[in-house]
Amino acid sequence: MGIAQTAGLTAAPAPPRRGARPRPGARGLLALSWLAPLVLLAAWEVLARAGVLSPQVLPAPSRVAAKAWELIGEGRLLTDLGVSLLRAAAGFAIGGSLGFALGTAVGFSRVAEALLDRSIQMVRAVPFLAALPLVIVWFGVDEGGKIFLVSLGVLFPIYINTVLGIRQVDPKLLELGRVAGLDTWQLVRRIVLPGALPSILAGVRYALAVAWLALVVAETIATTRGIGFLAMDAREFLQTDVIVLTIVVYALIGVLSDAVARALERRWLRWHPNYAAREAAR
Repeated sequence: MGIAQTAGLTAAPAPPRRGARPRPGARGLLALSWLAPLVLLAAWEVLARAGVLSPQVLPAPSRVAAKAWELIGEGRLLTDLGVSLLRAAAGFAIGGSLGFALGTAVGFSRVAEALLDRSIQMVRAVPFLAALPLVIVWFGVDEGGKIFLVSLGVLFPIYINTVLGIRQVDPKLLELGRVAGLDTWQLVRRIVLPGALPSILAGVRYALAVAWLALVVAETIATTRGIGFLAMDAREFLQTDVIVLTIVVYALIGVLSDAVARALERRWLRWHPNYAAREAAR
């Protein structure tokens, strides 16, 4: 339940009229957002076919697409993609839950901040590659180490944005809630957490990108499955088209995951006046 729904504490923005059409410029902006990638792709194809770009250095997009179709036919690409998605999903669920729990505790309690925040910030400063040897010692080369690295990467963006969101809730809303007779749990459920939700969702979007970065590092550990393994195996045999394909797959997954996060924003932030005004302007 959003802040605007707390028994009339704030006025909710008027809902958009049913059947209202988006402004004509919205489709134009959507097309414009795809213009640069398409132009870059076309230029890449032309330069590759003209021989300016060596196939060993940067193969043409058409060759990469043909290789993708070949790997799909062999069953390798979809199998490795599924394994990587499962690792990323498990790591995101664990790290996201832990980051949200720690962020909530630190956001509400100065004592928890004194106990936890400094240690969390110290761990956050450690690069993935620096922690990799220790992770191998702890978990070996099994799935646990890979999921641990993804969880570690996801934890910090969600933790920081959760703390920031809770600390930025307007004190006037809290005072208004107390005047309205809300107890502590109702204040948290109806005012604090909804007020922190925009910041938390921003952390989720950033964490999704970090999850794939961590997974790339994690899949350099001895493994026989996953998109990272596909890239490492292709490097050994100088299969540049496969390496480029794995990069494209990571990019597409990043775009799709960000689209999912945006859909969550549209669904969960309908009550937010600033977000509603931005949607109405489209």
